[in-house]
Amino acid sequence: MIRPDKWKKLEEQMAQLGLYEHDLQEKFIRSSGKGGQNVNKVSSCVYLKHNPSGLEVKCQKTRSQQDNRYLARQILCDKMDQIQNKRASEKQQAIEKIRRQKRKRSKRAKEKMLQEKHRQSDKKSNRRKPETTG
Repeated sequence: MIRPDKWKKLEEQMAQLGLYEHDLQEKFIRSSGKGGQNVNKVSSCVYLKHNPSGLEVKCQKTRSQQDNRYLARQILCDKMDQIQNKRASEKQQAIEKIRRQKRKRSKRAKEKMLQEKHRQSDKKSNRRKPETTG
C-alpha cells in the first residue's frame, strides 16, 4: 500500500508539471503474466492517458490496482518532466553510461592498454627473487 503522504507528494509534483486529474483518462485492464488467479480475475493493470499532451502510460508492476495507479502517475510525471525540461531521464542516462562502457575500444586504445599491462607485468617479474641453484 502506498502511504497517503506519498500520494500527497505525487499530487504536488503533478500540479507543478501541469498534470491534473480532470485531464487524465484512466482505464483498468486485466494484467497478463505471473500472478495466477488474481491476475486473471482482477483488472489490476492501469492505463493512463493525458488528453492535452497525448501521453500514454500502462503500468502492471504489482498485483495491486492502487499501487499500479500510483506508479502509472509517477511514470507519467517522469515522462512529462523529461519533455518539459528537454533532458534525458536518470534511467536513460544510466543506459547510455552502460552503452559507453561496453562500446568496443579503438585499436590504438587497446594497444595502449596492453602496453601498460606488459609494463606492469615486467615490473612485477623484476621484483621476484632470483632462483638459486644449489
